[in-house]
Amino acid sequence: MKNYVIVGASRRGFNMYALPMSKYFRDCAKIKGVFDPNYKRAELMKKQAGDDFPVYDSFETMIKSAKPDVVIVTTIDSCHHEYIIKGLEAGCDVITEKPMTIDAKKCNAIFEAEKRSGKKVIVTFNARCSPLSTKIKEIMNEGIIGDVLNVHFEWMLDTVHGADYFRRWHRRIENSGGLLVHKATHHFDMINWFIMQDPVVVNAFGTRRFYGPTRSQRSERCLTCQHKDTCEFYFDITTHKFKELYLDCEDVDGYYRDRCVFDDEINIYDSMTLNVKYSKDAIMSYSLIAHSPYEGFKLSINGTGGRLEAESFLNETHDAFAGATANKLRIYNRKGEEISIKIPKKSGAHGGSDTVLQNILFKDCYPDPLGYAAGSRDGAMSLIIGAAANTSIKEGTPVSIKDLLPSLL
Repeated sequence: MKNYVIVGASRRGFNMYALPMSKYFRDCAKIKGVFDPNYKRAELMKKQAGDDFPVYDSFETMIKSAKPDVVIVTTIDSCHHEYIIKGLEAGCDVITEKPMTIDAKKCNAIFEAEKRSGKKVIVTFNARCSPLSTKIKEIMNEGIIGDVLNVHFEWMLDTVHGADYFRRWHRRIENSGGLLVHKATHHFDMINWFIMQDPVVVNAFGTRRFYGPTRSQRSERCLTCQHKDTCEFYFDITTHKFKELYLDCEDVDGYYRDRCVFDDEINIYDSMTLNVKYSKDAIMSYSLIAHSPYEGFKLSINGTGGRLEAESFLNETHDAFAGATANKLRIYNRKGEEISIKIPKKSGAHGGSDTVLQNILFKDCYPDPLGYAAGSRDGAMSLIIGAAANTSIKEGTPVSIKDLLPSLL
């Protein structure tokens, strides 16, 4: 039995940790406390989890009183490093949501703390655990593609999921690192994990032309907007799902969950493209858009032994595309053969990925032959591609990863 504390009473903190730990992992994991700067959200997490753990008014008090073995970090991204470092220095291991942090300076500080403390950081990349990612990893491990030469990766966020990043705290690059860090850290980790190479150089471009101040019919937030009856981006925060956690907690910290996606303050990109050179000379082209009519990704990996093509069509939010095949995976070898591989469906959050990861995190000796559990180095190698891309966009020049993480490479 290990004792845990959670910092950050977010929806993710509740769905991934507080609720399942309280319901399904009581025999091996005990929550000893929760802290969030918004005490109402922390109290709500306790209530909804149906558990008896205490709610603390400061992280330091929680650490001293609860004496946890492990700290779970589910705050906004820009605060991850703060609580990771404090947890390590208190003698705790740390589990953090992705991204591990948002820039190179904070990343290096985490490594220094990890080295000083002798404790470890786990970064939760549930995208590794999906049935499609699992099958791709198995194929790559078998060497069917041969030595990797080139990767092309295209990710599309639709105007339901994608737009949501532009109304929440993610809309400020200083909070999230933008989508190249917050969202794409999953994608970069997938590629790093598939091909087992480190990024070396990144060159990127980014624009914002769909969201931000692109229309005159806008307001501070959806709740009080005079255009809400005609705006296709209207978000109803009064529904029960969001009212308790956000609307009813606004008086504590002034955080609005339903800010206008056409606001002037938005400073993250909605269209991004980049190139990466890897340590064994593989090269990758990658793009991410947050305004697609549908959601999903297209991936190709080309090697000396052939070509792998994968597609994932996430059609839950658009009935118009409901007939599309969810996942496709094909291999084209040098013998002129096309091999289609069927991908099984799994139930549960993120296609069953969260359950797989929870078992690995909380159950001792749970099998993990493919390496779903990612350490701090994996966390760094994924986020640093996005951080380097942000620098490349700003400065208009390629960026060397070694210059950003000199102690790691």
